[in-house]
Amino acid sequence: MARGHTKVYALKGGWRAWERAEFPYEEKESELPQIVQGCVNCHEVETPHVVAEWQRSKHSANMVSCLMCHGVEHNSDKDVDKAATVKPELCIMCHEAQGKQFAAGKHSMAWKAVKALPAAHWQPMAYIQGIKGCDSCHKIGFKEEKEIRELRKQGAGFGIASCDVCHTRHSFSVKEARQPQTCRVCHRGFDQPLWEIYSSSKHGIRHSLKRDGTLPESTPTPTCQNCHMKGGDHGVRTAWGFLAIRLPMPEDKEWAEARKTIMQALGFLDPQGKPTQRHAFIKEIDLARLTQEDWQKERDKMTRTCSECHPTLFVNRLFENGDRTVMESDLLLAEAIRIVAGLYKDRILDRPWNYPYDFPDFFEMHDAPTPIEQKLYLMFLKHRTSAIQGGFHANPDYGLWYGLLELQHSIAEIRAMDEQLRGKKKKRRK
Repeated sequence: MARGHTKVYALKGGWRAWERAEFPYEEKESELPQIVQGCVNCHEVETPHVVAEWQRSKHSANMVSCLMCHGVEHNSDKDVDKAATVKPELCIMCHEAQGKQFAAGKHSMAWKAVKALPAAHWQPMAYIQGIKGCDSCHKIGFKEEKEIRELRKQGAGFGIASCDVCHTRHSFSVKEARQPQTCRVCHRGFDQPLWEIYSSSKHGIRHSLKRDGTLPESTPTPTCQNCHMKGGDHGVRTAWGFLAIRLPMPEDKEWAEARKTIMQALGFLDPQGKPTQRHAFIKEIDLARLTQEDWQKERDKMTRTCSECHPTLFVNRLFENGDRTVMESDLLLAEAIRIVAGLYKDRILDRPWNYPYDFPDFFEMHDAPTPIEQKLYLMFLKHRTSAIQGGFHANPDYGLWYGLLELQHSIAEIRAMDEQLRGKKKKRRK
């Protein structure tokens, strides 16, 4: 079989540096039908739906065959392990612009982020191994070849190669990836209620009415991709980011102190307010906007996008209200953090062994041992997220009932629990 040197991009110089590399096989049109037909004949029996998906794809119509992704070493059921490891570098051969955008965006960091979370390593293997649990969404991030090989041995499903998380193999449909339901796979539920927020917003309602034919095809119905992947940009970055923290600190002193407290609970700063190792890691994986310029760039980009349908005055007011929601949420959360930190400091509550300071650690609180710590974790991961995302995604009703009001209920309970715990301590002393 002919071998060639088709140039592709490979991830060699770090998580975001693409360099040229060699691909071991160059298809020749003269030999393509015979070789590929052998693949099809076998897999129509062994994996018929895989063949059908590929035959419906643009890859099939454009001579991108099994060999381009899986190589030529696998020829029978005796050498399945010789099928080439599929990585995003292969997709970059043809989709160079999208690959570079993805590499510069937050999704490419997802796998590295979850692997660094201590809580992810403590869960039952039934919820983790083979891309389950947290990994089921974080699989979209870049992986090393050895990691991909190990996942394949575990029987891991789609998403190993990153691109196929949204462009499901083997059809790799662009049309599928453009639907908001594709984002729903990860962005929904406990800590990412974006599907619930979007689908019950005016944007989501109009999209569903357009799909069922109630509204005409020409109706503007924004999807996740229209706003967050403008022009097909695969970077998918936002101004506030998932954690909704940023630098520099705000001018409002109370808010600045609240944000500092939250950064300490994230392990971003130590109890004295100095940067930690985790600060460097958060910067490395681009989990927060750490300069005004970086934040403003993303805010301006989204303002331009929203202004295509709405008056700029309306857009600015929406975003200002969103910023205020972040502030209101931060003030409530910070008070709760300080209460729990005070319980650790006064030795009323035993600080878990894995917390580095007498301070809550949100990245370790998945298995928070006491009700008051669990309540704090819910405030951070669930209710604060709902409040902020509801505010920015044109669904303030969701943000109020499932976000801000839940935060207020939780802080009231935490205050009461704090008094109760301190009262018990006094009784024991007597």
